[in-house]
Order: sequence, then structure tokens, then C-alpha cells
Amino acid sequence: MISFKKTRLASLACIAAAGALVLAGCGGGTAKPADTGASEAPASGATGTLNLGVMYETTNYHPSNTSSALAMGTNWHIVEGLYEFDMADYKVYPALAKGEPNKVSDTEYEVSLRDGAKFSDGTEVKAEDVISSFERIVKGETGADGKPVESIYKQFFDFIDSMTAKDDTTVSIKLKYPFGALQQRLVDIKIVPKAASFDDLTSKPIGTGPFKYTNITPTSIEAEPNPNYNGPYPAKVSKMHWDVLKDDNARLTAAMANTIDVMESVPAPFVKQLTGAGWKVDEVPGYNNPFLMFNTTKAPFDKAEVRQAFHYAIDKQTLINTTLEGKAEVSTSFLPKSNPDYKKAATQFDYNPEKAKEMLQKAGVAGKTVNLLTTDHPWIAQLAPLVKQNLEAAGLKVNVTSKASADVYATTDSENPDFDVVMAPGDPSVFGTDPGIIVNWWYGDNVWTQKRTGFQKSDAEGYKKIAEGIQAAQQLSGDEAKAKWGEVQDLIAEKVPLYPLFHRTMLTGYNPNKVVDFKAIGTTGLEAVGVSVK
Repeated sequence: MISFKKTRLASLACIAAAGALVLAGCGGGTAKPADTGASEAPASGATGTLNLGVMYETTNYHPSNTSSALAMGTNWHIVEGLYEFDMADYKVYPALAKGEPNKVSDTEYEVSLRDGAKFSDGTEVKAEDVISSFERIVKGETGADGKPVESIYKQFFDFIDSMTAKDDTTVSIKLKYPFGALQQRLVDIKIVPKAASFDDLTSKPIGTGPFKYTNITPTSIEAEPNPNYNGPYPAKVSKMHWDVLKDDNARLTAAMANTIDVMESVPAPFVKQLTGAGWKVDEVPGYNNPFLMFNTTKAPFDKAEVRQAFHYAIDKQTLINTTLEGKAEVSTSFLPKSNPDYKKAATQFDYNPEKAKEMLQKAGVAGKTVNLLTTDHPWIAQLAPLVKQNLEAAGLKVNVTSKASADVYATTDSENPDFDVVMAPGDPSVFGTDPGIIVNWWYGDNVWTQKRTGFQKSDAEGYKKIAEGIQAAQQLSGDEAKAKWGEVQDLIAEKVPLYPLFHRTMLTGYNPNKVVDFKAIGTTGLEAVGVSVK
């Protein structure tokens, strides 16, 4: 049993560089069942190979702490939570759970495991595996170097008081207070064997999903059907192959040569070429965004008015038009308009270079040199020249440096970081779309506020107000919750230690002459559960 009666926002340190979270992918083509207690036959009829071209890379596949778009996407096929999302619409369905949670009281639930569930190595799944998977997140683990490692997922579960095994196939969950999104949050606890080591889970995890990993290298990943899978979505292909093609042109070349069947993150200028070759490109509004992140422990970025000036200085609509051919929407709040709890923030950053110049002059920053550090994702690199031009027009001198995500976050995650401003992509909607996920990812008591922005140190009172707002909102429902989330969005727009420039429309390409039952999604990573090939 594990019980943690700490403050709602528990302290947390991230082990993974969360530079690139969520983009576009695919969902299964059929409706999810309400109950998965009945076993299904293994995927003996699975045929053909599904080839996917992905744009992100990683070395961390650990289901309890990875934040990589690549690993999140591949793991969807390998490991299961008690519940899973249909990523096309975020509806929840029982996966490793036998059915809906049994409500004992407003703060106590029981969940039964799927009958006969086994891991891909043939080991039976027991309730203790669920408990240990939960503990990996909330208690942390010991890394390869012998040092403790805490999961950035921990903040998602501070509403859970305890999780225990009632028997071998039943899990008992006690909450600190009534929480309406329990099933949605349980999606993010991926169940792995209690005996699995940290190193094994990081390099090549096993699970109960329809596929199992067969080979993982820095440039490709392969999986084949899990012979022990007895859930609702058995594998329909005999092999899945992911090619890591970080360069946009490399993915396009592979698509045109038919060496891949699905293309992640299609740049808008490539759409006509792909559709002309018989491909389909689907568009889904998403949460993926390029954000500006300031080192608020370093002058002059400790001043909110300086941070705001950057946002007034940047012509976001021109960024969208010139680099994404209009496939995005300027941010008017921390949440995108598609979120039910969206509120247009009280502070709006309409393009206003004169106002930006005036604010910088008043703060004594005019003429200063600023170092803008960006990740090396192609679409982020394409934004940098115009951002530099805009900031210099507002009276700054700007040096731009581009690095791989891991190197960017190695720079920001030190005890005393010396960077100025980071521009990077992010999208936690891979974990879910309720505001408690999206806002807490960047503004919870974690590595983002502790080290990356340093917001907890530079503005303890401002951080406290946001944290208290998050805590209050998560305990409310309906209009009351929406109003409180609106207050949180106003506070974030006022302080802007980390804030999106725009929210992207996700473009995913696939070959309909090869791929069957494919649906694009609005987040990074590619999902192909339930997909077959001709």
C-alpha cells in the first residue's frame, strides 16, 4: 500500500527533457467497447507491415516518466493503463480494467482487472503490478546511477490518497476528495511488471498491449503482435516499423517513395505534393505550441513587464502565415479555444511593437543583448529568424542558438541556470486535455517552476496564487470550475514566465491505398491501434 497525505502540489523533479511533447497521430477506426472482461483470440490473422515516419527521437521509453512524443506514441501500442483514450476524441474506454470503476463512495472506488490478462512475457497481471506502477510515479525509483528519480507524472495524482490491492484482481482507490476525472487520470498510469527494472523499462518496456517491442535503436523501432494479448484491439498487422526521420524533407522523401505509410507532422507546404501523390492529409486543431520560457531568476527577466514586452513584440499571425501557411491560431489564453474551460485572458498580446519598445525602454532594457535558445526541431528553427527580427525591431539585440531538446533542457535544469529565453515546442495533451493536466504540466510544483522558469524562486507570491487556483479548480465542477480556471488563465497571462505564441493545427499524412481505419489526432506521436494494411 502507498498513502501520501502531503500538500496537494507535491514537490517533483523531472528526469526527462520535456522539450517536445505532443503533435499528431492516429486513432483506431472503431468505437471502444464498454467492457473488456471477455477475452479475445490472439492476433493470428495479423498480416503486413505498417511503416510510420516520425519526427522526434528519444532514448527514454519508461512508461512512468517519459515525456518524449516518440516514446509516448510507440508505447500506446505496447503498454496499457486501466483505462485508455480513443485519441481521436479523448473518450475513455476500459483497457486493462474489466469495466467501469465500482463506486463505493464519493471518495472510494474499486477496479477489477481484465480476465486472464498477461504481460507479453506470459506473466499474469496482478493487482500488485498496478500498485507498483502507481508507486513508480508517486514514490519515484532508483536510476541506473543509483540516484533517486522522481516522475513528472506525480503531479497528476495528488488527489489520490491511497491505492491498495483488495485481492489479486481488484484494486481499491481512495481519494482525498471527490474527483470527476478519475478514469481520465488513470490512463496515465501504465501497468508494467512489478519485477521490471528501471533500466529495462527505460530501454525496452514490456506491457499488456496488442504489440511488443522487438528492436529499438536510435533511428528505428520495431514491434510485433503480443501473443498474450486478450483485449479488445488485437494487432491487425504482423509488424510495426517506425523510422525516426527528424528532417521534414526526409519524411516527405520517404512518403513519396512509399517507404512509409504514415507521416507525422506534415509541414503545410508539403500538403499539395502529398495529396497529388494520392495521400490524404488530415487536419486536427491541437494543443501543440511554441512557447517562450524565461529565466525569471535572472534580470531583467524577473520583471513581468519585460516578459510581456516580448509577447507584444512578436508578430504571431505573420509567424503562422509564413511558416505554417495559416495552420494555427494565435494564443489568446494559456488554453486553446477548443478546451471547454478556455477563457480569453484579461491580458492580450496583440502585435504592438511600439508598446513593446516603450515597455522595454521603461524597464531599462532597450539596447540590451538577449540570448534566445531554441530546440532544433525544423518548425521551431523556422520561427527563429522572424522572432529575432521582431525583437530587434523593439530595441533588443538578439543572438539565436539552436540545440537538440536534451541539450536545451540540460542547460535549463541546472541548479543555477544562466540562460535568458528559450523557445521550444510543447503539448501535454498526450496525457489528457483537462486543465489539471495542461496547466499543471507547466505550472505545477515541478521542474518547470522549480528550475526551468525559476518562477517559484523569483515570484513566490505569484506562483502561490496560481498554485492555489489550480488546487481550488480541481476540487470544483461545472461552471464553478470553469470560473476558477478562468482566474488561473488570467494570472498566467499577467505573469507569463512560460506562455504559448500560438496553438497549431496538427497535420498527419497517410496513404489510403495502404492503410485502413486510420484517424488523425491532435497531439504528437502516432497511434495506430486497430489499424490494418492492404
